Amino acid sequence: MPVYNERETIREILEAVLNAPAEGLSKELIVVDDCSTDGTREILGKEVEGREQVRVIYHERNQGKGAALRTGISNTTGDIVLIQDADLEYDPQEYPKLLSPILEGKADVVYGSRFVGGDSRRVLFFWHYLGNRFLTTLSNMFTNINLSDMETCYKVFRGEIIRGIPIEENRFGFEPEITAKVARRGCCIYEVGIRYYGRTYAEGKKIGWKDGLRAIWVILKYR
Repeated sequence: MPVYNERETIREILEAVLNAPAEGLSKELIVVDDCSTDGTREILGKEVEGREQVRVIYHERNQGKGAALRTGISNTTGDIVLIQDADLEYDPQEYPKLLSPILEGKADVVYGSRFVGGDSRRVLFFWHYLGNRFLTTLSNMFTNINLSDMETCYKVFRGEIIRGIPIEENRFGFEPEITAKVARRGCCIYEVGIRYYGRTYAEGKKIGWKDGLRAIWVILKYR
């Protein structure tokens, strides 16, 4: 779980993750604080460090989501690695659905798509939606896979696969980078529909148009 300035949500998301159903599997929650400045770091230090099943790692300077994921993934030990954002846009109650294709031996990687299936999602920004669809389509053109939501947070991997992939992008370029690299390795990728509770910029959303331009460059770079 990469974390940056999530004081308002960090307690709730931690409890949601730890209490989420997980098919009888044991959980190891690795929280990487990317040098938060809003009090999140203090909450983690006072209320989270030392809790069973939880490990907290701190970056001494802000590096970006991709860098936090690189740190977190390199410290995992589990058979399955699931990426969870800290902002409550994604519901940990979806874990059984996300884990199922891997547990059944069908998939190496699972993406939780906000755009397939009949699950509920908050109606928000048109241009974000259009940008997401453009980036997903551009990514698909170079990877020759037919994802519907490349930019989703919910990505689940067999542990040995994700730990064997070098992650170079420091910010939101992680999404197209990892998509290109698992596709290049011939991994079996599944998608499952998920619920989505998107938030506004006033509520703390961080991704912007510059990240979209970087994503285009990353897609071309790792093609």
